Amino acid sequence: MSLFKKLFKTKSFHHVLKNYAKRSTNVGTTHVSIQETIYKSPHPEHFRHVKYLFLFASGYLSYKIYKGHVTIIPNVSAAAIFDRSLPLAGRRKQFNFIADVVETSAPAVVYIEIKDSRRLDFFTGRPMTISNGSGFIVEDNGLILTNAHVVTNKPNAKVEVRLVDGTIYSGVVEDVDLKSDLATVRIQAKNLPVMKLGSSSDLKPGEFVVAIGSPLALSNTVTSGVVSSTSRGSDELGLTGKDMVYIQTDAAITFGNSGGPLVNLDGEAIGVNSMKVTAGISFAIPIDYVKKFLNATKTHKRSPTDTPKRLYMGITMLTLTPQIIHELQQRNHVIPRDIQGGVLVWKVIFGSPAHSKFEHSGLQPGDIVTHIDDKPVKHSNDIYGILTNTKSKTLKMSVTRMGKTLQLEVTPEDLG
Repeated sequence: MSLFKKLFKTKSFHHVLKNYAKRSTNVGTTHVSIQETIYKSPHPEHFRHVKYLFLFASGYLSYKIYKGHVTIIPNVSAAAIFDRSLPLAGRRKQFNFIADVVETSAPAVVYIEIKDSRRLDFFTGRPMTISNGSGFIVEDNGLILTNAHVVTNKPNAKVEVRLVDGTIYSGVVEDVDLKSDLATVRIQAKNLPVMKLGSSSDLKPGEFVVAIGSPLALSNTVTSGVVSSTSRGSDELGLTGKDMVYIQTDAAITFGNSGGPLVNLDGEAIGVNSMKVTAGISFAIPIDYVKKFLNATKTHKRSPTDTPKRLYMGITMLTLTPQIIHELQQRNHVIPRDIQGGVLVWKVIFGSPAHSKFEHSGLQPGDIVTHIDDKPVKHSNDIYGILTNTKSKTLKMSVTRMGKTLQLEVTPEDLG
């Protein structure tokens, strides 16, 4: 019989202790006294009382645990179950924060078209559109900010600006900074809605942003995403000589978004949409550069001699770095394994010298320029240098297109 059972067969545990206290005070006698007490004859009546008391205490404790009054394991509360009986009214107003940003910012966004006054559209009889882009109003007297590559076009080009209400104005290019790819256009209008300029210095990766523009001539198209990087250096993108950083975002930006605002959730422009490399990788010019550019235009009016004289091809380019090549290959773009550098053509302006309706006689988006006049091309600045210093009228270009090497000829146009 176990010691536990023997203990409970005594009159009571209290009785055991009482006998122990009476019988002895020394250690040896204590051992004998406890043994004698335990091996006494059992008293069933007292044992039943103790057993019932034990069962009652166990049941009471189990009841308290079941009701939650006594906690042995910490309670963990799950999320509340959706109650279908609750009304959904008001949730659109409460949670549609992107719609609030668009409602605040969209009136200041404009659509810009570049038209060739020497060529008329067969169906409309109006000058043919050769390029388009976006911009946003920074002063209520008609000053609009956009990208330089949107408005820097052929000498006979005409700039048209369409506001959100559909009103069309003729625009005049006032200032151009090719280094930062920024330009201002002036229209004759007053009391226009103005885009509030924020700050790009306190921008954080992962922050929600909204890109507003006119991709593919679809006015005021809205896309959203997050900031992937707040300071992607121009050297990382192969844009040497610019000494700038760019905001990288996964907000969808396509042709026509260039010049539009990248807006934070406060409705402030924190960047200017500049270029898209591939889906999920787009770049914007930080608004802090824009503020410096606007301040410079107020204190110093540019003359034609401030802009270097260059030949014009009508393309926008991106230098291929090993990081960008790897990223494009991961996204299933056809880039030969032996390509270690070059310049990616990501946009060709319609009607420009580089454009052609024939497949093998002009540049196309996605082409990689590797040589010009048998000179290797590693950076976009190499092409700018060739356009500045070349004496030949026609450039012989070696490009890679869909894994194949092509030999093309492009005759740049003199903008001077």
